[in-house]
Amino acid sequence: MSWLVASITGRHLWRLFAIAGVLATVLYALDISSVISVGCSAVVGVGGVWACLAGPRRWRAEPRGGWRLMGAGALCFLLSILIRPLVDGHGPALHLLPHAAALSGYVLLFVLLVRLLRARQSLERHAVLDALTVCLALGLASVLLLALPALDIPGRPPVEAVITALYPPLDVIVLLLTVNVTFTATRLPVSLVAWITGATMMFVGDAAAAITALSGRTSASPLLDVPALLTFTMLAVCALHPSVAELSRADRRPAQAWSRTRIMVLAPALATPFVLLATIGGRSTGTRLLITIGGVLTVVMLLLRAVSAVQVGAAAQLSSEYQARHDVLTGLPNRQRMSKEITRLLDDIPPGDEGRRVWVFLLDLDGFKWVNDSWGHDTGDQMVIEVAGRLRAALPASVPVGRVGGDEFLLVYVGDKNGALSLADEIRGCFDRPVLVRDTDVAISASIGIAHAAVGHEQAAMTADALMRDADTAMYRAKGEGPGRVTFFDTSMHDQVRERTELEAALRQALGAGQMYVAYQPIVGTESGQPVGAEALVRWVHPERGQVPPSVFIPIAEEAGLIGVIGTWVRQEALRQLSEWRQDGTVGADFYLSINVSPRQLTDPELPLIVAGELGRFGVPAHCVALEMTESVMVDGSRVTGQVLSELRKLGLKLLIDDFGTGFSALGYLRRFPVTGVKIDRSFVTGLGSSTEDEEIVRAVVAMSHALGLSVIAEGVETPLQQGALAAMGVPNGQGWLWGPAVPAAEFAAHWHAGGRAALAAATTTTSQPSPGRAAELLRGARRNA
Repeated sequence: MSWLVASITGRHLWRLFAIAGVLATVLYALDISSVISVGCSAVVGVGGVWACLAGPRRWRAEPRGGWRLMGAGALCFLLSILIRPLVDGHGPALHLLPHAAALSGYVLLFVLLVRLLRARQSLERHAVLDALTVCLALGLASVLLLALPALDIPGRPPVEAVITALYPPLDVIVLLLTVNVTFTATRLPVSLVAWITGATMMFVGDAAAAITALSGRTSASPLLDVPALLTFTMLAVCALHPSVAELSRADRRPAQAWSRTRIMVLAPALATPFVLLATIGGRSTGTRLLITIGGVLTVVMLLLRAVSAVQVGAAAQLSSEYQARHDVLTGLPNRQRMSKEITRLLDDIPPGDEGRRVWVFLLDLDGFKWVNDSWGHDTGDQMVIEVAGRLRAALPASVPVGRVGGDEFLLVYVGDKNGALSLADEIRGCFDRPVLVRDTDVAISASIGIAHAAVGHEQAAMTADALMRDADTAMYRAKGEGPGRVTFFDTSMHDQVRERTELEAALRQALGAGQMYVAYQPIVGTESGQPVGAEALVRWVHPERGQVPPSVFIPIAEEAGLIGVIGTWVRQEALRQLSEWRQDGTVGADFYLSINVSPRQLTDPELPLIVAGELGRFGVPAHCVALEMTESVMVDGSRVTGQVLSELRKLGLKLLIDDFGTGFSALGYLRRFPVTGVKIDRSFVTGLGSSTEDEEIVRAVVAMSHALGLSVIAEGVETPLQQGALAAMGVPNGQGWLWGPAVPAAEFAAHWHAGGRAALAAATTTTSQPSPGRAAELLRGARRNA
């Protein structure tokens, strides 16, 4: 029953039609009664016409207009079959009606086949020659055995005799076009198999009718109509099967080899002239001449095919070599080709020529990831093509330009430093105009790293790979300094790269080696001086380097893809610690932990489910957890990121924007994403009491946050003066060295128990403004007292 329902809904309708068509054909062949025969032929014929119109439209097959013409052609063939019995025995003029309908059907069928071949880009010489070879043999046999004898039938009007003789050659043309499609297909889907079967049945049916007509009859046994009914059935199967959409898609092999299947098809065609010569060659001189001409043409086709195979193979080899040296998307030279070009230029410069050097420019588009994430990779490809065109058009022809990565371009210049600087300006000028992306002007820039080969023996020893590596290093330095920067490579960058590589290797082992721990910095009420929460911060103590600052290893973790693992560990450790503190009474029921989450983590659609499981595992209420993110999450965030944040908020978690005010602090972003609070960056808090501008900025942030219903936390609070100013402006909570740095869990718990809180509260009521070092001393004293 489920199969029947699926069939009725359309996807397996072709199966039902195939079964119904075969059954109707069998009933027709049994010739039970004229009514049943007419009904069966009408069902199959009308069903075939309907299938040609409905099937391709349902599966969006191309060309749509061609399939509509095929429906009209099928209707013409059906009318030809239905009219033929009606005009049998009447005047010669009426006998031409079914032929007129059939010939119209052939014309419409040819139109569809030609349009399919054009859509498949299959009208290639080697495929056409293969099809011509096969169909030349069939055409020769049909003309000699069927068409010419039909012209000699006594008592038949000449016009009708000529038309009847045309059917086998017309079927040969259909087979010619069908074979052309088949020879350019890498596989045979159901629709193509059904089409081939239908074309074969058409040829068989017309051949049988022509043989019958040699006896002078225009109608005979119902068995002669079976091929026509099967043709309609196969045509309907082809049109109704989902693979009909594949018939118009390019599906070509890069070169047509002499495969076993191809030889099995061509061998009988090559043998046909010789078989005909041996069987009917003695009829007349004209027959022998026709067979000889057919044999010669067949041999010519074979020779042309051999030449075509060699040419196609050579063209494929040249194309493969070209693609190996060039970027497929832009047509520019790729990294391999550019490396050879750099090597050639290095070899061309004499060692003593101090005025000329080889300069390598590596460009990386700024903001390209945002375009890809926002509009998709197709749009990103269009941007790359546009940039490639601008670079090639703006720069001299003597400057090789290549694409060596997703959004990376490589240029090579020979000259002095002034020329290199001038070229850098020309490159930056290519980005003065915005790029049109989905009807939107997008301003982009490029970070440029430049490396050069030194003069003398050092230049001779320089390699292309080394130059490209140095330019890559300089480009990453430029990108770190901000968008649109140009940076020249110097040898000190090697030490920095080596340092970063060593840190990355050590970072990969740090978690497993127990070198990391979570530190907790209190978040305190600006008026009460009592903790309302804490921020969980990861710390790394290297066995040899000692304490590695987060500002050093966090970016490395981001670039190395380790931030997800580290972030998960920090989150789970923080939740475990909060659960323990809630159970032993270290913190109250409303105390919360703030945990940092990276932009990469927020692109994981499974994150809300994972966090929900962790909350249940450790028994921590969702309102006791806040996730901190940077403003870049809102600016660069994709649709997935927005969905993840919405689901996290639905769990009941707080969502905070860290370092607020330093990036794209726009109201639109705060309204678009379900954030619950902001943390004012320390750079604005530092100036409170001395900078009017900082005070106005903080007041504006507070007013905006209150208007949007967002909580506010001030970071970097170091002095009682700053604390008082924040409290007066309505900032309820603060975080900073005034209340202590981030410390391990045991120290945090010891200090922030009842005694510790009192000691710190007493310390913070002093009117002095201690430095960060003095604040740390006060904290240590409070710990000792606790």
